[in-house]
Amino acid sequence: MTQAKICIMIAIVAYLGVVLFIGYLYSKKNKNTDDFYLGGRKLGPIVTAMSAEASDMSSWLLMGLPGVAYLTGIADAGWTAIGLALGTYVNFLIVAKRLRRYSKVANNSITLPQFFKNRYHDDSNTLLIISAIIIVVFFIPYTASGFAACGKLFASLFGVNYMTAMVISAVIIVGYTTLGGFLAASTTDLIQSIVMSIALIIVLVFGVNVAGGIDAVAANAKALPGYLTMFGSYDATTGSANSYGFITIVSTLAWGLGYFGMPHILLRFMAIEDESKLKVSRRIASVWVVISMTVAVLIGIIGYSMSKVGAISALTGADSETIIVRIADLMSQHGVLAALMAGVILAGILASTMSTADSQLLAASSAVSSDMLGEKLQKSDKGGMIAARVTLLVIAIFAVILAKDPNSSVFAIVSFAWAGFGAAFGPVMLFSLFWKRTNRFGALAGMISGGLMIFVWKYLVRPMGGAWNVYELLPAFIVACVMIVVVSLLTPAPDKSITDEFEEAAKKK
Repeated sequence: MTQAKICIMIAIVAYLGVVLFIGYLYSKKNKNTDDFYLGGRKLGPIVTAMSAEASDMSSWLLMGLPGVAYLTGIADAGWTAIGLALGTYVNFLIVAKRLRRYSKVANNSITLPQFFKNRYHDDSNTLLIISAIIIVVFFIPYTASGFAACGKLFASLFGVNYMTAMVISAVIIVGYTTLGGFLAASTTDLIQSIVMSIALIIVLVFGVNVAGGIDAVAANAKALPGYLTMFGSYDATTGSANSYGFITIVSTLAWGLGYFGMPHILLRFMAIEDESKLKVSRRIASVWVVISMTVAVLIGIIGYSMSKVGAISALTGADSETIIVRIADLMSQHGVLAALMAGVILAGILASTMSTADSQLLAASSAVSSDMLGEKLQKSDKGGMIAARVTLLVIAIFAVILAKDPNSSVFAIVSFAWAGFGAAFGPVMLFSLFWKRTNRFGALAGMISGGLMIFVWKYLVRPMGGAWNVYELLPAFIVACVMIVVVSLLTPAPDKSITDEFEEAAKKK
């Protein structure tokens, strides 16, 4: 192994050691499932903000977004980033405080399925079971994609067997999450967001320098038709610009709608220690998201200039997603300090994946042990903790099995799961918080229709192309909203006990 590889290994091992140590520290603070799955509602504003964003961004921030910008320019990546930034801000602004308060009023709900059940006094448990099933269906493959990304990173860096690298990565993620639960996952997510930020800054500065300066980067980008406009995109196969029309812009912006239904993000709102501190969290999260995504897009543009001057090889197709890995590899060849910095960059990619996988594991395991099985497994606090940890391990094993194929798609799964959660849970969450007339029949209709429409639109409608080529989240979100309103109005109004709780949660404090 070369000196550069050794330095990279040292940086990554040090990072992994820190997250495992955090899991060990928090293992002693989990006394019951409330602590394990929601941290006893003790999160501070900074941890709330940064853990929410780190668990949200995944490796998409350090691989997907720069890769899109590298290939097609700023339009596709830029409109996606704008949609996500708006979604982040609005989610913190209108959902966070109301959900924190309402989840407490609704029989101290500690999971999203529990909140829906308690919000509508659904003694049949239909909402609880359906929402738990949706979480498991989308989160197990989502988690598998995270394991696969970690395995590919280690396998490509050190030439080890993919399966071995993937399993080791999964063991580490499962290790600190099983030990420390929600608090460990949230605290490590804070650290991971810092590592991701440092990685982005290092790559940006190094890349501009290697590419010949900002003027050279701008000149190379301007030479490509449609590369630097928000209303067109560069097509490398034809060497010309494609139009980026209104429908495409709206479709891309629709990514922001997904935030209203993301279980691993919404849980952060439920877990903050004081709802009055959510304003601080909103500001921190919004600023970080805007800056980090802007830098990620710029790295894609800079990466093109680096390939133009021959510093790195030209990338095509899915290989464009490895642009930061290529830059880190180039940096590692410039001495020990540079190699250690390259290790930090690669640890950042690892961090971005781990920060999402740990939250997904917790959400999926809570859906099984706390929501589907409930009292059957939780006869005591100790029994509940054992059930929670065993369930998490079992779900992780299924995810590892799904991730055994090194050619499995990572970002297609992320896009589809994001749409699934956004359409199945987003409209139900918004109507649950802000429309008193919503009843359990409307909520159930919205949840099922939104989830089903994702499949219908993606596999039957969108392939028709043209005006139908819209990201499936948008039409599915609209259908779910319509179904909630229509079914709620056609069925009996909610009981007074339900509306009284709604009004209590709506009171300003």
